[in-house]
Amino acid sequence: MPHKIGFVVVSSSGHEDGFSARELMIHAPTVSGWRSPRFCQFPQEIVLQMVERCRIRKLQLLAHQYMISSKIEFYISESLPEYFAPYQAERFRRLGYVSLCDNEKTGCKARELKSVYVDAVGQFLKLIFHQNHVNKYNIYNQVALVAINIIGDPADFSDESNTASREKLIDHYLGHNSEDPALEGTYARKSDYISPLDDLAFDMYQDPEVAQIIRKLDERKREAVQKERYDYAKKLKQAIADLQKVGERLGRYEVEKRCAVEKEDYDLAKEKKQQMEQYRAEVYEQLELHSLLDAELMRRPFDLPLQPLARSGSPCHQKPMPSLPQLEERGTENQFAEPFLQEKPSSYSLTISPQHSAVDPLLPATDPHPKINAESLPYDERPLPAIRKHYGEAVVEPEMSNADISDARRGGMLGEPEPLTEKALREASSAIDVLGETLVAEAYCKTWSYREDALLALSKKLMEMPVGTPKEDLKNTLRASVFLVRRAIKDIVTSVFQASLKLLKMIITQYIPKHKLSKLETAHCVERTIPVLLTRTGDSSARLRVTAANFIQEMALFKEVKSLQIIPSYLVQPLKANSSVHLAMSQMGLLARLLKDLGTGSSGFTIDNVMKFSVSALEHRVYEVRETAVRIILDMYRQHQASILEYLPPDDSNTRRNILYKTIFEGFAKIDGRATDAEMRARRKAATEEAEKQKKEEIKALQGQLAALKEIQAEVQEKESDAVKPKNQDIQGGKAAPAEALGIPDEHYLDNLCIFCGERSESFTEEGLDLHYWKHCLMLTRCDHCKQVVEISSLTEHLLTECDKKDGFGKCYRCSEAVFKEELPRHIKHKDCNPAKPEKLANRCPLCHENFSPGEEAWKAHLMGPAGCTMNLRKTHILQKAPALQPGEGQRR
Repeated sequence: MPHKIGFVVVSSSGHEDGFSARELMIHAPTVSGWRSPRFCQFPQEIVLQMVERCRIRKLQLLAHQYMISSKIEFYISESLPEYFAPYQAERFRRLGYVSLCDNEKTGCKARELKSVYVDAVGQFLKLIFHQNHVNKYNIYNQVALVAINIIGDPADFSDESNTASREKLIDHYLGHNSEDPALEGTYARKSDYISPLDDLAFDMYQDPEVAQIIRKLDERKREAVQKERYDYAKKLKQAIADLQKVGERLGRYEVEKRCAVEKEDYDLAKEKKQQMEQYRAEVYEQLELHSLLDAELMRRPFDLPLQPLARSGSPCHQKPMPSLPQLEERGTENQFAEPFLQEKPSSYSLTISPQHSAVDPLLPATDPHPKINAESLPYDERPLPAIRKHYGEAVVEPEMSNADISDARRGGMLGEPEPLTEKALREASSAIDVLGETLVAEAYCKTWSYREDALLALSKKLMEMPVGTPKEDLKNTLRASVFLVRRAIKDIVTSVFQASLKLLKMIITQYIPKHKLSKLETAHCVERTIPVLLTRTGDSSARLRVTAANFIQEMALFKEVKSLQIIPSYLVQPLKANSSVHLAMSQMGLLARLLKDLGTGSSGFTIDNVMKFSVSALEHRVYEVRETAVRIILDMYRQHQASILEYLPPDDSNTRRNILYKTIFEGFAKIDGRATDAEMRARRKAATEEAEKQKKEEIKALQGQLAALKEIQAEVQEKESDAVKPKNQDIQGGKAAPAEALGIPDEHYLDNLCIFCGERSESFTEEGLDLHYWKHCLMLTRCDHCKQVVEISSLTEHLLTECDKKDGFGKCYRCSEAVFKEELPRHIKHKDCNPAKPEKLANRCPLCHENFSPGEEAWKAHLMGPAGCTMNLRKTHILQKAPALQPGEGQRR
């Protein structure tokens, strides 16, 4: 059966920085793929070596959206060519070529997935990329390939023909035709069937981790079908279908997170990261509930080394591959809920539901409390202990105690905990002497439910110890209990871990106060458990990390523990360079939270130890740790001011080159109420711009005055020249004088005249008129929203039809004026506006909202007259300067 063939990149003719051809060896939603160098020479070449000699059946290419090669050629070879040998071109055999679309129809926004069906045998594949399609986005004339997928069969698979003939013989006896539509799409009947999980589209849209789990489940499904375990196969089929939706969603989140990081929108990136972790954790919890997820499936493919993509399920090629590293889960505290996979009561189905709901147990409809014989079932179909526990609780009477429930649950299990090994006997000898071998054996048992029951039984035993018990016995019991608690805190099972925390809390808050033990015993409990708890805050499971951190914070606030000041001393221990990211982030988060709860007065936190720790944390490699350290330093400065500066370098230009110290010192300035450097620069820039603006206005005014002086000078010169003209010209001038005296307009009548208000001035040159329109004309105004100069009479129409903000205005049917749409309902409801009269009867002023007589002249009288509009700011400005003006100056019609 054809399957995905792994490959490595042997060579390439070149690549742009950050886009090596080796990127083609990884398939994931966020891969960038290969890009040729800028302004490269064509053709470009990439040579791939497959993990084995194979028969290629299908090639899939995912092209870039705008760096598109016009043609890609394919060559195949049995061995790597010797490039310095003669006739080396004959080593590769040409298979053909494909042409790629120029992508103009999609605006160069979609990527083309090209599938090529071939039938060729070899181990080396060469791709030759020809000249790129030209478009406005590809400014460097590059070609690119986002991903390539090779599907084929091992060439030396000798059983292929036998398998095919055997299948044909079976079909003959069963009466099936090879063209039977009922068999279409089934891999059981077709030797050339290609699994959808091997398709390139699957990997490019699936979260890599979920894709790995899907492939593992698909292998289990095929094994279940071969073993005729059809119920289990059906369960796996449904899980695979739902996980594909989960993987696509997580892949989309990853792409959105990557885009947010590229845009430096780190808040959105953090939100997407939290969404992914919350969603992933809830999905895995559901898979664990149904025994579909184990440690093998939890190996994460993030940060993979560049190695051939190998298919583990290949029937004939199963070379040992290095196991993928199990990386830490990425998670943060206070994660918010996302839709998750939920089980249906009728049959196994993982569905994405919009709300959290309780998980219904897998119970048959006929018997609400079935009896499950776990030993009689196949291993993979045995119910989880959590489900058996649920069944056990379902039949317990309400008045039964916790111990009875524990006994009933243990009684439902077959077998007893295995005996302790010699190593365990030596390690737990002191605990065995106090608590007994049976209880300790349960605490060491490989079955997690026994370990949990041991903690519950120990809790019951401690609660039932009488008050008069000798102090020595109480102390020995406490120390033995702390030994088991410390071991249980390291447990990977969540329920055991949580039971250990409950037991530890009970010992500190109830057992010790009840028996009036000394603070030394409380200190022993804390000192033995806090290092292990801090280690669990760096766990790969986000849920365990949050639980451990929250318990440490809660324990630090216990009145029995708070006075000991032990936990703060652990939190200010310097961060180790090789510590995990989650551990460092958890320690910083705990320090920040407990500083707010405890302060620095007699709490174990001092200015000295907190500041030394925080300053050293500024050098940590993880951004979140450095960011939290900055926040802690700023919080300390709010409380202690000048004493904090002793632990920081001097505030000078060299120190501020470090962005963290710059942020810290600017934070100090904000706390002190001083202006930061950024604010000072903004103020200086604003002052400079204002000075430049005033300077330009003064220059304009001077230019206008100079133009007026030039015109006056020209008129004087013209008069002087007229005085020396001959008398015959004076006669002609005399004939023209009466015409001018009669007020007959000439062709220069509109010079130096404002056509809106009728004012004439010698300063009204082309620039002078612009200044007049912009600042002084009483008939004009500037729109507050688009800064365009418009006539006051048409301001309402401008706001409704022309303004850049016209979509934000609506027209009031009562006053006919433009009102913000957000305020329009309230404006209409309160009826505060003055109703407008019809246009033929009255004009409506948009400034003072008054009606006045109709006509164009009425507008001038209203806007320019002393008894007219009181809201015309330009007129108000002129009236303030009126005493300085001579009567009769200004307007001439």
